Amino acid sequence: MELFVIMQRFLITFLLTSLFGFERQRAHNPIGLSTYIFVAIGACGLSIIAMIIEPRNPLPLLAAIVTGIGLLGAGALIKTTDKVFGFTSAVGIWLFAIFGLIIGVGEYIVGLAIYFLVGVVILFDKYL
Repeated sequence: MELFVIMQRFLITFLLTSLFGFERQRAHNPIGLSTYIFVAIGACGLSIIAMIIEPRNPLPLLAAIVTGIGLLGAGALIKTTDKVFGFTSAVGIWLFAIFGLIIGVGEYIVGLAIYFLVGVVILFDKYL
């Protein structure tokens, strides 16, 4: 894989995740800018490595990324005596890991579609 392609994938992941993470930080959510960036860039990097190491079958490493991030997202949940909080943060971490993974394997259209749809949901969620 060419260096330019690798850097392009990291840059797209970084810039788009930064926009979302900044919005979450500004909304005073417990998981903000740096967490989203770290998760997405890490997933992007691992998916690039999976494509380099085993281009014919990168699925085992890609599946491990999704599973590992699910455990991280579970840590974002906060349980009180009668409620559970943090579902949006947990799903956001998982989703942005998936976003980084998708951009990392070079599926830009799918990644941008996911990003756009998440943006629409967050925008409308503020008003509901």
